[in-house]
Amino acid sequence: MRRSHQTFGWSSVVVFLLAVGAACCLGLGFVLQQQAAQRAPRSDLLHWRLLLDLMKMPQWLLGTAFMVSGLALSALALDKGEVSLVEPLLATNLLFAMALARVLTRQSLGRSGWCGVLLLAAGVTAFIVAGKPQGGGTEAGALRHWLTVGIVVGLTLLLVSTARRMPLLEEATLLALAAGLLYGLQDALTRTVAQRLDNHGLGEVLRTWEPYAVLAAGVVGLLLVQSAFEAAPLRMSLPALTAAQPLTGIACAVAFLGDRLRVTPVALAWEAAGLVCIVVGVVMIGRHPAMPGSGHRHGPLHRHSTEPDAASDTDTGTGTGTGSDTGTGTDGGNGSGPDAGPGP
Repeated sequence: MRRSHQTFGWSSVVVFLLAVGAACCLGLGFVLQQQAAQRAPRSDLLHWRLLLDLMKMPQWLLGTAFMVSGLALSALALDKGEVSLVEPLLATNLLFAMALARVLTRQSLGRSGWCGVLLLAAGVTAFIVAGKPQGGGTEAGALRHWLTVGIVVGLTLLLVSTARRMPLLEEATLLALAAGLLYGLQDALTRTVAQRLDNHGLGEVLRTWEPYAVLAAGVVGLLLVQSAFEAAPLRMSLPALTAAQPLTGIACAVAFLGDRLRVTPVALAWEAAGLVCIVVGVVMIGRHPAMPGSGHRHGPLHRHSTEPDAASDTDTGTGTGTGSDTGTGTDGGNGSGPDAGPGP
């Protein structure tokens, strides 16, 4: 009996280390990717050529290497532990993003930053301790699998279609939410694939739909999150992504993987409080001024605009005025702008 308890304890430590390592790599990767994505042409937004353009940037490739490493570590953690345990730990990737952002921007955390850190840590701890997530339940049938996947995909499409009609700041948040939904579904399906691989081998796994759904969710999620990174500062996208992914992963795990949480009134109250703290914490950290890109990019705040908004600060003409203004109108320098003197 003592040996079994010791084995369980070491297994939990391994899962914890793998999940935290994954969160570290993901946080670093997201920061590097966003810094590269904000330099991509605005016309690439939600277009596959965005990924092609980003592949030419060494900084984005480095960020992607960190992200892939994080995904690999998270897959190992999901193979050895329950989704409901691993997902809240993955939410701490924002802490590592914050640490790198502090180095890049040389800004201290401040009161709001530390409050976000403490809320996120408290939320993760409260959820795990109160919920005591456990696997071993009966996996749902194909119908519940498809219903869950259909709901997640439907919500993703709704968010993307709504985002396309919103200003860029709101669009980035909605695209990140959509990506978080897909990544959470991907995590749950990765657990399914890993279990079948252990039990039936690679040949059997390749004859099922789940590994291809994992690949599709990863690719589409990558396009959505890079578009969100391009559209607005990281603080507008990463908190939404970080909050949506674990919540969706836990919901999918309970829906079709058979994961179980304690459902006593006290446990449910603490679990709900923990999830609220996670969401509030990631939002507070993500909106902190230390996050890179806290200012807007030079460019329109609406995706349908075509003229840069820099003209609102300095006009672009070259005519010479007769007063203190210099005839900087927008009509090519004939001095007809609103603040321009008459042209020569």
